[in-house]
Formats: sequence, structure tokens, C-alpha cells
Amino acid sequence: MRRRSSLTSADAPADTGLLSPVRAGTAVEEATGDAAYVRALLAAEVALVRAQASLGQAPAGAAAAIASAAAGAARLDARSLAVRARSGGNPVIPLVADLSAAVAEEAPEAAAHVHRGATSQDILDTATMLVASEALRLILADLDRTAAALARTAAEHRDTPMAGRTLTQHAVPTTFGLKAAGWRSLILDASARLTAVRSALPAQLGGAAGTLAAFSAFAHSGSPEPRPDASPSDASASVVSFSGSAATQDTGARLVEAYATETGLAAPALPWHSLRTPVADLGGALAFASGALGKLAADVLLLSRTEIGELSEGTGGSSSAMPHKANPARAVLIAATARQVPALAGILYGSLVAEDERPPGAWHAEWQPLREALRGVGGAADAAAALAEGLRVHPGRMRENLGITGGLIVSERLVAALSDMIGRTGARAAVTSAAVRAVRDGTELHEALRQEPALADVLSDDRLRALTDPAGYTGLSGILVDRALRRPNALS
Repeated sequence: MRRRSSLTSADAPADTGLLSPVRAGTAVEEATGDAAYVRALLAAEVALVRAQASLGQAPAGAAAAIASAAAGAARLDARSLAVRARSGGNPVIPLVADLSAAVAEEAPEAAAHVHRGATSQDILDTATMLVASEALRLILADLDRTAAALARTAAEHRDTPMAGRTLTQHAVPTTFGLKAAGWRSLILDASARLTAVRSALPAQLGGAAGTLAAFSAFAHSGSPEPRPDASPSDASASVVSFSGSAATQDTGARLVEAYATETGLAAPALPWHSLRTPVADLGGALAFASGALGKLAADVLLLSRTEIGELSEGTGGSSSAMPHKANPARAVLIAATARQVPALAGILYGSLVAEDERPPGAWHAEWQPLREALRGVGGAADAAAALAEGLRVHPGRMRENLGITGGLIVSERLVAALSDMIGRTGARAAVTSAAVRAVRDGTELHEALRQEPALADVLSDDRLRALTDPAGYTGLSGILVDRALRRPNALS
């Protein structure tokens, strides 16, 4: 029989980020840690009783006593809560027990108002939204830094020519400014999605099965009983009148609004215990953000290869074996995150299939994947800001690489320029023939073109050299950069 662990909280296993360095030491890691979750759970409990007190459904003194106890209980042992959560399936159950005990020590009469009417999912979902909101605030700030740095880079290199690559091969020239402006556009798209999701993060309040019944029952538990001398019909009428009154019907709605106000979250139209749109939307936006950051990282990784050398990180990472290396470590970590978050989002989308009024397993499956998605994107955004701010651009190497094909990279331009002179079919045939000869003989394209009979006396040597200069064929890159940079940063 397997023996239970006897580890104490002091030497219990801890996830320090050893295998997830992208988030280790970042602000998002702290904002999504166990201690942050405990604080958020307690904040959700305090917000509930304060909302009830604001509507006269709980004594103000009870709300104050619970808030005071929660402030001290923020030091609750998260490991102990986790271990005890195994018996009930979630950490709210032991947390409520500990909070109630702490309240009872100082204000016994207030203990009955802890968690009154709520179910565990109300508190954990609300806490999760609080944690997500803070994590997104940090992520958005880093995305803004990244976008600002890329805007500066795009403007500086608006007209810096480089090889455009399609399907891994040189295609036509472009500019590095246009590439950087494209990265920034994706970052701004990610910011827009995360901002919209953050503004809609809702509180959760529904009670045992999403009917808000217990909140109404507790709110009116002090109502007078029917008179002893009343007839059965009178008593029945009294109950019907009580349950159907506008004040009673509005109790739940007003409490949800007050609760949302206390938490700073949005007020949901319905309890969403098994209607997981908020979590799915958050997962989707995080997956998009990871991909947007991943595009930046993928290009930096490609362009910083030794044989390309057009970019390098400001401070490269070292190697344990090769002293000469300066690895693009930040881009590596971002790229790794971009490969993980979509899979985590897939779990969150899968949890939309949530049975009944509160689901067994679908809800529970969300917790860790959502936290890891927040941590991953948070770490990647932090790394991207540092990467963009310190990125080193090597225009000389870009210009050198443009010449690798000996002018073949502008074959499209030559066909267009020669079409007016010898027709499109003739122009394409001549350029194709010259290109084949240039590759075979290892010559420059303009030299091979001079040997084409169809081009004899058609172009001067100077004109031919100008047409085969890649720097002269960047299209509307500069105009496109200007247009892209007119889009403001999300936080500006």
C-alpha cells in the first residue's frame, strides 16, 4: 500500500518555475501564484458579505468582522488548503472553514454570515476572474511597451531594405520597417482582444444551482411569520404575496449588481456556472496573444541565425558548452510559449461542454490550464518587451543578403519593366533564360541579361544595373509603414 506523504508545509513540493523560466520571477507569476489566489478567494468572500450589508441583508458589523478576519487569513497555508481540498474537490471548502473559525474567535455572531447563500463555485470563479484581471493588467502594460518599441524601430528602419522571404526562399525585397510594423500590428490586435475580454470579466453569483434562491431566503429570513389566528387561506395568501413581491424578486438581481461593484468585475446577466463563455473567451484571447508574440519570436529566431545575421538580441543568452554563443534566449522562451498556450486554450474550450447546472469535472479542468496560460502569456509579454526594446538591427547584413542571388530577387521587377519594350511573354522568356544562365555560371543577373539577344540595345548598362538593384524595388513599403504607425498604442 502506498504510504501518504508526511511532508510539512515547510518542505512541501513547490512549483518555482524551474521548468517554466519564461514566467519565473515575473510580476504575472506572483499575480497568479497560490498566495494571490488565496487573497482573491478571501476578497470574493468579503465582497459578498459587504454587498449583502449594503442592501441590509447582513449587519454592517458582520461585514467588518469578516473583512478583518480575512485580512489576517490572507496568510493561510495554501498547501494545507490544497491537501484538504482533495476531500471536497475544491479549495473553497477548507478556506470557508478556516475563515469561519477565524471570524468566530473575534466576533462569534458574525461567523454565520461567512459564505452565506453562496456555493464554492461562486467564490472560486470570482477569485479566478480577479486573478485574471490583475494578470491581464500586467500583460497589457508589457504589450504596450512592446508595441511602443516596435513603433520606434519601424520608423527608424522605414526604408531599410532587406530580403522578403516566402516559403523559406528569397522572394522580393521589402524593408525591415515594414516587418517591424507588421509585428506591432499583431501586438496591437492582441492588446485589443485582451482589453475587451478584461473589461467583460464577470463576477459569479448563483448559489447552489444558479437560481439565487438561498440569497433571497436568507435576505427575508427575518420576515414575520403568519399570525397564529390566521386561517390556512390567509397563511397561504401571505406566503404567495411574500414570494411574489417585487422586492423579493429583485433581491437576487440587486445583490449580483452590488457584488459585482464590490469586486470591480462586470455583473453577469445570468449565473455562468455551466455557461463558460468568460473562460473560453479569455482562453481564446490568450492563445491569440501567444501567437502574436510567437510571430515576433519566430522572425527574430530566423533572422538571428549565424548565416543570416540580420538581427540579434541586445543581450543574448549563454551556452553551457560553447563560450562563443549568444543565443536569442528571449525569443526562444516566447516561441516555446506560443506552442503551449493554444493547447491550454483547447482545454478551456472543451470545458464549454459542462453538464447540468454545475458540472462535474469540466469546471475543475479549467483551473490549472487557465493559470498556466496567463503565466505563459505574461512571461512571453515581459520577454517580448525586453526583446523589442533591446533588439539590434544590422542593415549592412541585410543589404549583403539582398545580393546573395545576384539580382534574381528582382526578376519580377524586370519582367514588368521589359514588358513595355518587348511584350510580357518576351520579357518573361528573356528574364527566365538569363536567370538560368546566371545560376549556372555564377554570374550577376544584369551580366546574364546583357547576353540575351532580345534585349540587345533595349536597355543601357546603367539602366540595367538600376533595375537589378534590390534596394530600388521595395514597393509601397514606406507608405505602408506610415499607415501602420498611425494606429495608436492601446494604452496611449
